[in-house]
Amino acid sequence: MGRDCTSRPPGGPVITRAFAATEISPGETWKIYLRATDPQGRMKAIYATVVQPGRGPLATAPIPLAEDQRRELSGFLYLHTSGHQGLAFETLTLTVQVRDRAGNFSPPVSFSLALNPRAGREEPPPGIFQERALGPLLVGPEPGTGGS
Repeated sequence: MGRDCTSRPPGGPVITRAFAATEISPGETWKIYLRATDPQGRMKAIYATVVQPGRGPLATAPIPLAEDQRRELSGFLYLHTSGHQGLAFETLTLTVQVRDRAGNFSPPVSFSLALNPRAGREEPPPGIFQERALGPLLVGPEPGTGGS
């Protein structure tokens, strides 16, 4: 799912483009591509929350940004999924925000993911995002909590 996200809070960061596959096979790694800007160069960290039916929201640890990514950010977050059969047909919702040093958060961007053993490959649009790992989302889906 690719999208253009352009509203900016006064003085805060904004996620300008985002892409993530809408389904992957259990056991694959889900990549969530982001582009964000902060004209003042104060972006500090990425915050994310994962929701899986039956588990509720799970906040990930903040992902600190490298110095060269504080004005213009481009790359991907990643979430490892287990190859456990119980994850088939589970769904996840991920919400991502960027925070600056002053405590301002970007407007949130949300993504939905279905874990489907027959999922095809979805790639980001070419030339928009760097193929640069920003960091892992250190929470993962658990089998048997919300799928069929």
